Amino acid sequence: MKRKNRLSRRTFLKQFGAGSIAALAVPNLLPSQAFGQTPFHVDMVSQPPADVPTVKPWKTVPLDPAYGGEWVVMADVDGDGQVETVSCRNVNGRSADNTSDAHYTSTAVAQKLDGSVLWRWGEPGIGQRGLSYDVACQIYDWDGDGRNEVVLCTKGALVELEGATGKERRRFPLPPEATDSIAFANLSGGPRLAEVLVKTRYGQIWAYNYAGRLLWTVKNPGGYRTAHQPFPVDVDRDGRDEIMAGFALLNPDGTVRWVLKSDKVNLASGHLDCCRVLRAGTKPEDFRLVMTYCGAKCIAVADGTGKAFWEVPGQHYESIDVGKVRTDVPGMQILVDVDHQPSGHSPICLMDENGQLLGTINTRSSRIHKLLDWNGDGLDEIVLADCAGVFDGHGKQIARLENGGGSLLIGDMTGDGVPDIALANNQRVFIYKNESGVKPATPAPFGGGLNYTLY
Repeated sequence: MKRKNRLSRRTFLKQFGAGSIAALAVPNLLPSQAFGQTPFHVDMVSQPPADVPTVKPWKTVPLDPAYGGEWVVMADVDGDGQVETVSCRNVNGRSADNTSDAHYTSTAVAQKLDGSVLWRWGEPGIGQRGLSYDVACQIYDWDGDGRNEVVLCTKGALVELEGATGKERRRFPLPPEATDSIAFANLSGGPRLAEVLVKTRYGQIWAYNYAGRLLWTVKNPGGYRTAHQPFPVDVDRDGRDEIMAGFALLNPDGTVRWVLKSDKVNLASGHLDCCRVLRAGTKPEDFRLVMTYCGAKCIAVADGTGKAFWEVPGQHYESIDVGKVRTDVPGMQILVDVDHQPSGHSPICLMDENGQLLGTINTRSSRIHKLLDWNGDGLDEIVLADCAGVFDGHGKQIARLENGGGSLLIGDMTGDGVPDIALANNQRVFIYKNESGVKPATPAPFGGGLNYTLY
């Protein structure tokens, strides 16, 4: 495979634009030269070198062909102490004039890791198996009885299924098209996430309590489109979540707390793709939230009051991971993909917490990625789904995941407390046991975690 370890200024400007450098306030320098380093650049479009070890799946789960699909969430649904998969199909209601992109969950199937079926729900064969966006299905112990439920949005209703049997426990009506995604949050200040947020594709969000009572709704929060998935974060530490609903942060009662402003891009030309906590704090001013502006082509960091600290415009940044990838770079690092690129020209970017570029890995599609400590060195490694590779913080590939690709989940899949990797396409789920990893200080989720999202 042809590799280039240095990214020339000309190549950087061609790929990322002069605005990316100007936005960093480091005149006439490549972004990470503040640390005396030139950003690395690795090309993964060609085959990886033969000396990269191949990791075979620990388990392969064939998905039910009539009910299963590429949207996969994982947890212990039957209480046996082992992880199961729940996969779904969904019906795409995209209108002919492209003014509506409504969709709803049409089937669900729960399967053991040996592929055996626990239960099926829905009408078989209805809906698409592939993915274009999040599908409204999550696993969560919503009633707090110690047993997980499967909660999904089908046409016109939110449905709660018993995790062990798939039996429909209850449902309550939803407005038309309020079936785009599901996120659980703590809006009431109780001991757990008791409320649920549902939404249309880009226009409106509704908050309900466990009984199905509407708490509030907001349309075009702050005057802008909604995010792909509302992001709960308690920035004032009062025990109740605020909601990053798009370019607006909402109070727990749904009122607007603040709205983002930008000096570099037109926010109305896009929507919030992703928001993650870069740094938590004891008060809003101490928080740092890193966000991507889909369509508006920008990645930015603001505090919990909405004050912007930096913006890097010029590319269609989408999903974000935050972790400690490098010891030679202060603070945390940011991993973000550049999407809507021609196949083979889709970089994943590693940045420091000030938005300075540390390096890129070029792929056919960088869209799906995660971080985890794969080799037990105390640092996060980069997992890229499309090329099924694991990389260190300098772009060196350290593992190839056999049969990989598709969507990606990180969590304890084997029950040993160490986070593992799961890759899913619309036919199979491949689970890769993390043989060298260690238990993290914060316990890894058992399965793929709560409020799973492609964004």
